[in-house]
Amino acid sequence: MKIIDEKNRCGWCNSSALYQNYHDEEWGKPVYDDATLFEFLLLETFQAGLSWITILNKRENFYNAFDAFDYKKIAQYSDDKIQNLLQDAGIIRNKLKVYSAVTNAQNFIKIQEEFGSFSQYIWAFVNHTPIDNYPKTLKDVPATSPISDAISKDLKKRGFKFVGSTVIYAHMQATGMVNDHVENCWTRN
Repeated sequence: MKIIDEKNRCGWCNSSALYQNYHDEEWGKPVYDDATLFEFLLLETFQAGLSWITILNKRENFYNAFDAFDYKKIAQYSDDKIQNLLQDAGIIRNKLKVYSAVTNAQNFIKIQEEFGSFSQYIWAFVNHTPIDNYPKTLKDVPATSPISDAISKDLKKRGFKFVGSTVIYAHMQATGMVNDHVENCWTRN
């Protein structure tokens, strides 16, 4: 894909138009919808150990393979469906990650039942208000935070998989719980 334009953006997204679109349209914008929060959670867990652009390039395949990220359907996946996913070259065919998608969907629903919504649960960790770190450069953007540590610990206690602090911090960035757009990024204007 051709790069969109020459706007000042966070340096991590300048290698492709797909990255730039994601940065401009989604990254760092607050998300309160449970379906979208689950989509990013699923994608972030598959990203663990890989680059985000790898996941973005396969996002549509994930959408199709995982029933439009419908966590209610995913929570009910049969072994046959899981085996089909493990044969799908369009996604990341990591057995543990595929199984974790089902487990995480089941636990996502349990959190909804306990808190009314996953959004209520996760946003409570930041008092329902995005944190703006105002980083000057990419070097000032952390990989984790005490809050991502706490969320990770709580999710693991609830049975979630592939939700280490780095994955959770990336989820917080993707869903706007934390704003890490650098100082000269056009999105700050």
